[in-house]
Amino acid sequence: QVQLVESGGGLVQAGGSLRLSCALSGRSASNYGMGWFRQAPGKEREFVAAISWSGGLKYYTDSVKGRFTISKDNAKNTVYLQMDSLNAEDTAVYYCAAKYFGNRPGTYDYWGQGTQVTVSS
Repeated sequence: QVQLVESGGGLVQAGGSLRLSCALSGRSASNYGMGWFRQAPGKEREFVAAISWSGGLKYYTDSVKGRFTISKDNAKNTVYLQMDSLNAEDTAVYYCAAKYFGNRPGTYDYWGQGTQVTVSS
């Protein structure tokens, strides 16, 4: 059974940076495409970024392109989301997700519990 645990959230000022981590246990991350999603209060969960199982393909929603970077360290069984130039609109609970041999964003098999990111203006 795959388990995902996010960490790295917190409170940051606008313009600052945070790096989220998502540790995968129970299976090898090298076989999983990973994604990051977020849900702001009163809004639906939205896609943020994704990386293919091989790490060779990366996808971003338009609002984070050029500011966020997704990466994957198979040796550590961990996926990261580096978030720079944060603004108040980035405030949300961030979730990571995993899909067996996933190549592109889509339906994910496993989800983490989420980590809160709050950006103060």
